[in-house]
Amino acid sequence: MKGNADYYHMNISISRDASELGRQAADLISETLNRLINENGEARIAVSTGSSQFGMFNELIQREINWSVVEIFHLDEYIGLPVTHKASFRKYLNERFISHITPKKFHSVTVEGDVKARIRDLSFEIGRKPIDIGLIGIGVNGHIAFNDPPADFNSRDAYIIVKLDDQCKMQQVNEGWFGSVGEVPGEAISMSVWQIMQCRKIISVVPHEVKAEAVFKTLTSRLNPDIPATMLKQHPDWNLFLDRNSASKLISF
Repeated sequence: MKGNADYYHMNISISRDASELGRQAADLISETLNRLINENGEARIAVSTGSSQFGMFNELIQREINWSVVEIFHLDEYIGLPVTHKASFRKYLNERFISHITPKKFHSVTVEGDVKARIRDLSFEIGRKPIDIGLIGIGVNGHIAFNDPPADFNSRDAYIIVKLDDQCKMQQVNEGWFGSVGEVPGEAISMSVWQIMQCRKIISVVPHEVKAEAVFKTLTSRLNPDIPATMLKQHPDWNLFLDRNSASKLISF
């Protein structure tokens, strides 16, 4: 269904389950990428991670896309976590996405060495041209990337160092990435809210009942840094993919 005027240019799709959601989201992503490649000869995308994205990536790697002209950025990474750790987002993306395609370039969020220098490098690269598509998930606490509440809506830096809140850490534990909250790093590099909003099109893949409260608050609350995902409603082309579980509180509402 299509959002009303209060939701700007938002489009909402509600699928039966996470598998159907993944297929429908991959349809839109691949159609958009192929159109951009036909028109411009290239495209740039930003991608998120987490268990909510499994189905979408499984579908996307099977689509006919000329990845050799696509630059890929990712949103965030824990500071102090090696790429060999199972919770590393670089490891996640390499195993589930990058290793299955041949992109023009993958700009990973590297946290080894001089973190501030890496942020400068990433910021330069992402600022060279617009990002065509941002695949932006929504966390249990309403975060986008690792911009936990209260999110910084004012920074104009492309990537920032953020502190993770306890609800965010518990989500990582509940998804099986860590054994306890104490194991989750306290800081991360994250694409800023402002930079996320610079994407020309935003596609959010948000399945599962655990996300129902965050989805409800996002769609029924005014712009609020304590619910960071409310910022997405300000975007002129936001496409939100839900399943019946993640949309359950909206349906009853």
